[in-house]
Amino acid sequence: MSQSYAIGIDIGGTSLKCGVVNESGEMLFSFLVPLKTAKTEKEIIILISNVILQCADQLNGTVVGVGIGFPGVIENNVIIGGGDNLPEFEQSNLGETLKKLTTYNIIIDNDANLMGLGELIYGAAKDSSDVIFLTVGTGIGGAVLINNKLHGGYNNRGAELGHIVIQQNGLACACGGIGCLEAYASVTALVNYYQSLNPILSEEVDGKYIIEKYLLGEKEAIKAMERHFDYLAAGISSFINVFSPQKIVIGGGISEAGQFYIDEIRRRVKSLTIPVAFAHTEIVAANLGNKAGLLGCCANVFQKLKTSDIVIK
Repeated sequence: MSQSYAIGIDIGGTSLKCGVVNESGEMLFSFLVPLKTAKTEKEIIILISNVILQCADQLNGTVVGVGIGFPGVIENNVIIGGGDNLPEFEQSNLGETLKKLTTYNIIIDNDANLMGLGELIYGAAKDSSDVIFLTVGTGIGGAVLINNKLHGGYNNRGAELGHIVIQQNGLACACGGIGCLEAYASVTALVNYYQSLNPILSEEVDGKYIIEKYLLGEKEAIKAMERHFDYLAAGISSFINVFSPQKIVIGGGISEAGQFYIDEIRRRVKSLTIPVAFAHTEIVAANLGNKAGLLGCCANVFQKLKTSDIVIK
């Protein structure tokens, strides 16, 4: 019997991550395609369709479908609103358009959702069914996974984990809200607060820089990281009290700082949550790195498309 494959396309701010995965979760190949030559919605769509066909031409088997991770709100393969770097994708029926161009069945979801699905099926949470995934970076994204499936709320408009309100009348958030978790616990918030403690600092600062200073015992870095841990733990505690997941998986570059990072969050979360809700929850770092989104794109295909949907090439 011939092997079955899913093609994954993870759309980022500057490039497309493209690859092919088989039903066992093995990635046959992957590559990056820069977006710098594609400026308009039409040009990006043509680029995506060409990449899909390029992947398919290298396969000798059945293509179950194409999974796409896209920044923004997605409902039934329609991009309701794209991310800041893809502003032209408003009410864009991307799934239908790509199917017409390639003949393949297309499954699209939010990119952070698919990172979470990747960690559930193939990564740090593969032994679990109920998981909260958080990616902590420039902003805070995430995914809610219940009974081994993504849960996005009605019409896939929810699960905006970075935008729960943790401070009434608090800081303005990039989403337009006030007091969001992202405004206090993202790496951007960490850097901004650290720089406010060091107003004459001339060096370029990022999360890695602050971690290094923290481990060296610098008082400003310690104060900034303590604040970061406190706010992130507050948000995570709320998720545990609501969902009582088996695992909280924390991704993003800062989660790779070391085990101390997870330990500091776990210690705070334990003191904040309802004990019975926290009883079966483990807090862990993501382990798929930048492959999570691509693997999640393909996992979404294998979950949602039936054998009857397969296109033989």
